[in-house]
Amino acid sequence: MHRSAKLQRLFIFGLSGPIVALNVWLLTQVFRYFEHLITLLAIAAILAFLLNYSVQFFERARMTRPQAVIVVLLATFTLLVITGVTLVPLLIQQTTQLLEKIPAWLEASRENMQSLDTWAKARNLPLDLRGITGRINGQIESQLQTLAAQALSVALGTVSGLIDGILVLVLAFYMLLYGDRLWHGLIHFLPPHIGIPLSISLRLNFQNFFISQLLLAIFMTAVLIPIFLAFRVPFALLFALLIGVAELIPFIGATLGIGLVTLLIMLQDLGLAFWVGGSATIVQQIRDNVLAPRMMGSFTGLNPIVIFIALLAGLQVAGFLGVLVAVPIAGTIKGTLDAMYSQQSPVVTTDVSSKASRYK
Repeated sequence: MHRSAKLQRLFIFGLSGPIVALNVWLLTQVFRYFEHLITLLAIAAILAFLLNYSVQFFERARMTRPQAVIVVLLATFTLLVITGVTLVPLLIQQTTQLLEKIPAWLEASRENMQSLDTWAKARNLPLDLRGITGRINGQIESQLQTLAAQALSVALGTVSGLIDGILVLVLAFYMLLYGDRLWHGLIHFLPPHIGIPLSISLRLNFQNFFISQLLLAIFMTAVLIPIFLAFRVPFALLFALLIGVAELIPFIGATLGIGLVTLLIMLQDLGLAFWVGGSATIVQQIRDNVLAPRMMGSFTGLNPIVIFIALLAGLQVAGFLGVLVAVPIAGTIKGTLDAMYSQQSPVVTTDVSSKASRYK
């Protein structure tokens, strides 16, 4: 009997793999069909998650929830308009100038690498810097040609982007007003031993994750801007913002952003690239070892390997949006399963309840 039960369990595990793969494939197809709609809903939900803290603050100041929602959204819209008027034109100008100067930087880097390659060959060093540089420059030039070809489509998509932005604000408004009712209605379709842990875990993971990542991204950007200006880095604002936006990608985003910026500056000035990469890495280490543990803690409880797998799966299914939500979704799944398996433990139940009450 024991052997039969073991074989039956192995048979179930063997069948679960193809079933999971089929469900993932179906999920991918559904997302690609409704990609635009799902993206708008996801961005609106994330925005509602982030703004809910401000809404609760005004509610504690004896405002009704509709009044608090209107005040917060008006303030958010005003901030977006000010940013769009002041910061966006400057970023567009710097981006245009960067794209214009990269060919000259590539030519300068090619000449520098040729001189270094000649020096290495004169000393019989087994280096082929010219070939490596040629391949890297070829890749960069091909990407620049792609960006130039897409410039017109990006310009034409600005109007649709504005419309999508307005739709996101409207959706976030209704989610802040009626999102709790809709969520509780959906949760009631699930058994209580699944629905309650899922609701608690989702709220904890998404609120903690996105607020922490946003604050860390703002920290990286705010600290790197004066550092880059002090080093007289060209396009300091653009490069600092690029690293800050990359910070939104969990676990590996800041490293990718610093590496890209360092590579671009290396095309022009190798010494400056060393100082930029070194200073940005120091700021990243301060963020990782001082700020991130205090702000994020270990609320996901995920193994780094699981985080990498979640990021790759999110990228495959939903692109950049999938990368942003992969870790909190994985943390939600893990938290829900842990809570379901440990419902008999009063210590764990009390701990989850105390965490839930903290974020209500």
